[in-house]
Parts: sequence; C-alpha cells; structure tokens
Amino acid sequence: MPKIRIDEADGLTVADITHAKFTALPATATVADVRDWFAASTSRRQAFVADDGRYVGSLTPHDLERAGDPARPAVEVAQDGPTVSPRASAAEGRDLALLTESRRVPVVDDDGVLLGVVAVTGDMQSFCGTSAGGD
Repeated sequence: MPKIRIDEADGLTVADITHAKFTALPATATVADVRDWFAASTSRRQAFVADDGRYVGSLTPHDLERAGDPARPAVEVAQDGPTVSPRASAAEGRDLALLTESRRVPVVDDDGVLLGVVAVTGDMQSFCGTSAGGD
C-alpha cells in the first residue's frame, strides 16, 4: 500500500501516522555511540535517547558538530523537544516535523514513554512508515 500523504492528514491523529519501527539509544550512550549510529545508515536523520523507554532527548548530526569529546554523554547535548502526543491531530504532528531540520518529531505519551516518530519523507510528500491501507 502507498504511504499516507501529508496532505491526507485531515481527520487523522498522530497515532495514525506514527512510525513505530525505530531505534532509541540508551541514556548511557556517548557522542561517539550516536555518531556511529548515524554512520550506519544514510536514512537516519534524528537519534532518540531513552531511559527505560522514557524519552530523554533527540540529536541530529548537526547537534554532534558542537558536541566535542566523543566520550561525552549524549544526553548532555541532546535537545528535549519538540515532542507530540499520539492524541494530537496528524496535521499538528506533520507541522511540528516540518519545522525541524530532520523532518521528525518524537511521539511521547503522557508518562514520557517514547512510542515512535512522526517522520516526513525526503520529498516532503508522505509520512515514513505508514500505509494508506493501515498495513
């Protein structure tokens, strides 16, 4: 099935467009760990750091440019937002993602648990990890 297009967000929630197949790095990750994570795939645009499943922060390759010491804890340079609730409108999730350099915004529940990511494709036409047929 085709991906859900960003112009089809009306009437959907963030839960409908969440890309749930993601990797979060542990809160113990270092700057070097995050650099290695980005180096493993050219499609990676934002790294999430979580502590026991709870969102701690996000990093982009740009954030790592100013990080300095590779042994430095990644949480020291991670940004703590923006985030979006799974209950928010898909349009809100889309708009937040498009405001970021990475075109991504973490989806976090009321308890701070990292559920996934709203991710917009490189051509800015669709949501990553979604399908119009609900598959």
